[in-house]
Amino acid sequence: MTDYDVLRVFCGPRGGYGNELGVVRNGAVMPGREERQAFAAKLGFSETVFVDDPERGVIDIYTPTLRLPFAGHPCVGTAWLIDVPELVVPAGVVGARQDGEFCWIEARAEWVPPRTLRQYGTAAEVDDLPVPPKGEWVYAWAWLDEPAGRIRARAFPGRDDGIDEDEATGAAALLLTDRLGRALNITQGTGSQILTAPQPEGWTEIGGRVYLER
Repeated sequence: MTDYDVLRVFCGPRGGYGNELGVVRNGAVMPGREERQAFAAKLGFSETVFVDDPERGVIDIYTPTLRLPFAGHPCVGTAWLIDVPELVVPAGVVGARQDGEFCWIEARAEWVPPRTLRQYGTAAEVDDLPVPPKGEWVYAWAWLDEPAGRIRARAFPGRDDGIDEDEATGAAALLLTDRLGRALNITQGTGSQILTAPQPEGWTEIGGRVYLER
């Protein structure tokens, strides 16, 4: 078995919850896309990262069924793990910084594949949602406290890969922040926390807590 780390990204204030992420620190042990895809499917996390150049921060991201040009929680988790000022993904160069208990990345909304951002009237409505039919990537959200920028959200990737609901989704949070044009404090899934902040010239920061699980 290839050596890999397991992180939880966007953990709650007490360190619980967060979205699991697999990281293969030495991507050279598995250079081919087909074998990387097979390994990501075997692990079964919503995303798995292969680090191709730890000095420059070059990484490759896979779901159980496809390769991604960019994804939020893999970038936050990997930036924290290898402690670099930037990451290089197919979509572009992702800025990264550590700030106390939070790791932040800076990315652009146009890097994110299409998502349906669906607003509901109350957080209770979001909590009660069943998993929707496959085929549409849905980010369901509602205000918890609009003046404070607090949001309740759930994410449904809509793929047939065993991930019916994503516990914490940085890319969708980035899209929502870009649409609303304001900083957000998002509670997603069973208790994960995502912080966001718009930046000049179309950039958005996404931050969260990361813990090494194994």
